[in-house]
Amino acid sequence: MYLHPLLQQMKNSMPFSGRLEEDVSSFLRLHAHPHTAEHCLKVGYEAGRLAERFGCDSDHARAAGFLHDISALVPNNQRIDAAREWNLDILPEEERFPMIIHQKLSRVIAQQVFGIDQTQVLEAIECHTTLKAPSTLLDRIVFIADKIEWDQAGQPPYLAELLQQLDVSLEDGVFVYIDYLWSRREHLKVVHPWLVDAHSDLSAILNASPAYRKLERPEQ
Repeated sequence: MYLHPLLQQMKNSMPFSGRLEEDVSSFLRLHAHPHTAEHCLKVGYEAGRLAERFGCDSDHARAAGFLHDISALVPNNQRIDAAREWNLDILPEEERFPMIIHQKLSRVIAQQVFGIDQTQVLEAIECHTTLKAPSTLLDRIVFIADKIEWDQAGQPPYLAELLQQLDVSLEDGVFVYIDYLWSRREHLKVVHPWLVDAHSDLSAILNASPAYRKLERPEQ
């Protein structure tokens, strides 16, 4: 199978053991991203815990969590060029704020460098920053694991409420962060269309009757 030269270079950069947790950490550290390596492992572990709690495949959740930021080695000023060269759809918002397209680049690297072939895992990686609609159980778990184990200093301002609402449901917990961003949308660099759709979708689910919410909950 043909690989873009940059992807081939990544694949040839180190021997892969097949033990994903170790390979992700080694790969990111090799490419001078130890902080991202630590973050990815934490997100993977948290995604696994949430998967067990909410009835999702924990192996898939850990895999998506470990790989969600694997594109960190692509510099921000090269991400749009990489996306074009890898034939990805690029939204205007991503063109204006290239950082946000890293979720799509991570999907490509997960698939073509790390050999991930489970579609649900790749899709969860691809929307871990913005979520999307409709979203699967796995999408939501990886999305919220990333927000719990955020990669900035200090404690997230939304975290206490988020954890409290997770005791109600996964969707309630996810909505805390989605609505946190939505309430600050005028101050964001861009408002990604997937985020808009996710906010609308979750609002509809949470405003529905309990029976409807159970019926509409996506499978993993």
